[in-house]
Amino acid sequence: MLTRHSVDTSLRFDRLAELPDRRDIEAAGSSGPQPRFESRQREPYRASAELEEAVNVAIALGRPLLLQGDPGAGKTRLAHAVSFALSLPLEEAYIKSTSRGQDLLYVYDAVRRLYDTQLGRGVGRRLGRSAPDERDYVRLGPLGRAIVRAGHGRRSMVLIDEIDKADIDFPNDLLRELDQLAFDVPEAHGERHAVPADRPDLRPVIVVTNNEEKALPAAFLRRCVFHHVRFPDAAAELDAILTLHGIGDVQLRAEAIDTLLRLRALDLAKKPGLSELLDWVSYLQAVGERPGHGRLPFAGALVKQQSDALRLER
Repeated sequence: MLTRHSVDTSLRFDRLAELPDRRDIEAAGSSGPQPRFESRQREPYRASAELEEAVNVAIALGRPLLLQGDPGAGKTRLAHAVSFALSLPLEEAYIKSTSRGQDLLYVYDAVRRLYDTQLGRGVGRRLGRSAPDERDYVRLGPLGRAIVRAGHGRRSMVLIDEIDKADIDFPNDLLRELDQLAFDVPEAHGERHAVPADRPDLRPVIVVTNNEEKALPAAFLRRCVFHHVRFPDAAAELDAILTLHGIGDVQLRAEAIDTLLRLRALDLAKKPGLSELLDWVSYLQAVGERPGHGRLPFAGALVKQQSDALRLER
């Protein structure tokens, strides 16, 4: 029986640089026993040994992996990389200020249900049923699809991105579902979906990102495995990341890394991160430009606030 201490070591996170260029991955919209497949490009990602360890611990314990760190440090892209590395379909939930916890599980379209009833039409009528089937108006959310898919014997990857954008009740509303990986649909006559209790190997691999805009409740933190994604401030690490992303000019890499590290040493309100570095260097390489001689070409790709731009001018 699956308990809070159940450990699954059947699935582990491997070094991404050693993966093939393409892999067939189940399309995210499929939840039936015969899913569609799509071919996906490998996600270039260089993970530290500590980050890989955190991923493996979260997978083994069946706990969500909570990633904190500066924006642009690679938290979101990790979910895409792990999805590719483990050949898991990826379900994505990008959180907004209006998001509700239930939206991750399902949404019931009561307006459409009422409209179809009034007009005497709907999916149920078209199939010859005397009344609409409530299940026709249930639309599964990302976590709901992952749980339903587990019932068909397929594991999933779930990304809950920027959870701190939502109201404080959002993570609290998910406590039971994250513990049990099960949910009910009362609008559909008590329909229930759950990860099989005797199959911890089917528990979704869940990654939650947090930019620390607001504190998360302690009860939610207790259910997660935590890792802080640090900025790789060593020149050798940054060089390896640029190489992995196809920046082949050795001198350009060296000059760009030197420029970035000097910028991050300044007292900037928004220090450029990995995302800004990759955008900037990719464009420099594309147009045959390079930094140097006191110049910072295309500074808008690195510096995102007027106060920081004024600091650089001074």
